[in-house]
Amino acid sequence: MSEFKTGVWQMCLAMLISGSIGAFVLLSGLPVIDVVFWRCAIGAAALGFFILVSKQPFSHFTRRTLLLSVIGGVALVINWLLLFAAYDQISIGMSTVVYNTQPFMLVLISILMGERVTLIKWGWLLLAFSGVAILLSSELIKAHNANLITGIAMALGAAFFYALTAIITRKLRPLPPQHIAFIQVLVGVVILLPLARFVTLSDNFPWGILLTLGIVHTGVMYQLLYSAIQKLPTPIIGSLSFIYPLVAVTVDSLMFGHTLSVVQLIGGAMILLAAAGNNLGWGIKEKAPLSQGLEQKTR
Repeated sequence: MSEFKTGVWQMCLAMLISGSIGAFVLLSGLPVIDVVFWRCAIGAAALGFFILVSKQPFSHFTRRTLLLSVIGGVALVINWLLLFAAYDQISIGMSTVVYNTQPFMLVLISILMGERVTLIKWGWLLLAFSGVAILLSSELIKAHNANLITGIAMALGAAFFYALTAIITRKLRPLPPQHIAFIQVLVGVVILLPLARFVTLSDNFPWGILLTLGIVHTGVMYQLLYSAIQKLPTPIIGSLSFIYPLVAVTVDSLMFGHTLSVVQLIGGAMILLAAAGNNLGWGIKEKAPLSQGLEQKTR
């Protein structure tokens, strides 16, 4: 099998795994803080094992890169906490669609950093947040009341903190991404250890679900994703990334009966269309480096 084909199936599998994360979070029945803590703890063990097997040294890190990794870890943990909490407030499908405003959080951050943003980028940005506005239309507010506003705000917050994680991770190139991810989830363990409620441990504790979240959705998914990123051009990565929201919406419908209304589908389609245009560089000849679509989908 060629390197390109290998990268394609690795990326597809990584996105399929990502799309099922929300279901496992809800099926665990645990508070969000506990779910994120165990994902970090088990994920750290899995990533540590992969690093040990690969025999890659940590000698490349300096004080600066280690500090950046820690800051990125804080942002990543906040991202997970907000996204998982959004699942409870609205639904996996809607949370995931709103979460795909990530590329436009990068655009906004780039503006604050003084980077020039092209007119076409502004167009995609306007389309994406018009989709969010449609999701917050009066018809939907009547149906979901405060939960809708809270859930969408959490999903937008999660997208923002993930954008921060992506920016910091870019500054850590060319350090091995598995090492960066390992440090980031270790930071999550340290932050959430005082908050995790170990008193809830019992015979019916959802170890199977948590082990799947830690090993499959963190350790294995990271390996597949990073390996695919090394093999595929950015446009292919961007296009295959949309497997994630499609799988999430499908899983949410099949397992929890959460189907999007016509208005929600229109708003969601606008967000995903804008994200596709941004990620794939539709309408521009040269891609802006910072506002480019996210290269890592670490949900």
